[in-house]
Amino acid sequence: MQPRAEKVEIDPEKLRRLLARQIEEQEQAPAQPEASSTEGEGTQITESEAIQFDLKPEELEAYLDQYVIKQQEAKAILATKICTHFNRLKLPPEEDEGFVGNIKNNVLMIGPTGVGKTYLIRLIARKIGVPFVKGDATKFSETGYVGGDVEDLVRDLVREANGDIERAQYGIIYIDEIDKIASAQGVHGPDVSRSGVQRNLLKLMEETDVDLKAPHDIASQMESVIQMQQTGKIERQKVNTRNILFIVSGAFSGLDEIIGRRLNKGTMGFRSQADPAHLNADQLLSHVRAEDLIGYGFESEFIGRLPVIAVLHDLGPEDLLEILRNPKSSVILSKKRDFRAYGIEVEFADEALALFAERAHAEHIGARGLVSAIEKVLLNYEKKLPSVGVERFAVGADTVLDPAAGLERLLQDTSLSRFLDNFQREHDIALEITPEASAQIEALASTRNIAPGELCEEMFSDYGHGLKLAGLGQFCIDADVVADPQEALNALVKYYYNQRR
Repeated sequence: MQPRAEKVEIDPEKLRRLLARQIEEQEQAPAQPEASSTEGEGTQITESEAIQFDLKPEELEAYLDQYVIKQQEAKAILATKICTHFNRLKLPPEEDEGFVGNIKNNVLMIGPTGVGKTYLIRLIARKIGVPFVKGDATKFSETGYVGGDVEDLVRDLVREANGDIERAQYGIIYIDEIDKIASAQGVHGPDVSRSGVQRNLLKLMEETDVDLKAPHDIASQMESVIQMQQTGKIERQKVNTRNILFIVSGAFSGLDEIIGRRLNKGTMGFRSQADPAHLNADQLLSHVRAEDLIGYGFESEFIGRLPVIAVLHDLGPEDLLEILRNPKSSVILSKKRDFRAYGIEVEFADEALALFAERAHAEHIGARGLVSAIEKVLLNYEKKLPSVGVERFAVGADTVLDPAAGLERLLQDTSLSRFLDNFQREHDIALEITPEASAQIEALASTRNIAPGELCEEMFSDYGHGLKLAGLGQFCIDADVVADPQEALNALVKYYYNQRR
């Protein structure tokens, strides 16, 4: 049984003082033009104010295909029903349509975490250009108790539309973790029960008027009292939810077992393709029905307001790799942007992407594991490289398998490169270091616990002047030079002067 939430208690004396102060400030302020009252009715949207929407389902599906890997069935369902919803808004009202009520294409999305549910809806809202808000069902309670009011989602939609009520009434409200408000079987909770939240959402998902001033918002109520004091009436701005599209989603852990039991009853005595014994949990979700969701703990009326069901499936390693390979992958583009903020360009080898995909799949959190896998490898790179002047680097398989060794090699290579660049800039002489010589320098620098470039500055401090005496514009440092730099330089200068005699 869920504990009853505590009611909000307000100190009457404190509220009286606040109201008195607000009234005094309002009386001293310049008078404002009186706004028209809409008390008792929702804001009406005329045909001229309606959004211009003519996107076709296949066009929206093609747009989603650019960003979202797999989930073809879910993308087709969402693209079709959401396009239909917004295109229907362009139709003029028909008095003789022969039906009563407004059946909306509200959507229920079912799928494990990290398969792209939220990402899909954000993409759709961006493409259509309508206001979009997201909320978590676990944060809501019944009105009158501590916790979020479900109507706050509508108020948030108006804020997202910059106060434009007409535009907000064409928005999309997305509620995640909807499975968390399913009533526990055999438990009869008090007023603040999960079923109570379902009933409150019912009104929003169909059609109701929502007051922009929340009853539990003390500041809003103070404004109403001040308005009554000044004008003798209260202006009530309301938002109608008739055309707001509601999309809810959840992982629905355990729903596959309910579906399996139903399918098992229907296959007793013979075997069929839908035999639960032949289906895994992911496949069972594709056979979901309203009765399964009711058995899960939802009110039948609530499920009735969600006529469209889209099932998203788990992602395998190859799917996660495809996400990383996608030129529009937000994971890779975001990480590149992180380094670009420091003037560093980073590239990812395909072998590295494959390793990231395997590690992310082992986390069992879908695409969210990709970000975690990449951060674990590149965090120290992101911390260190901005301080050492690296302009670009590549992430290969070696980097993923041993990030610390890869960073050390990169720092050493960078240190040597910086030495070579500085040498050429100062002496106008191009130096080259052979791989064998580079390995010797790095080993010597490691024993002295200094950077390879710093060691080179010591070892080749006379080479700028010496190479100029020898008349050389370029010089290759090999293993013999590293073994005895001074002897090598003396021999070079002697050879040059002997040649001139």
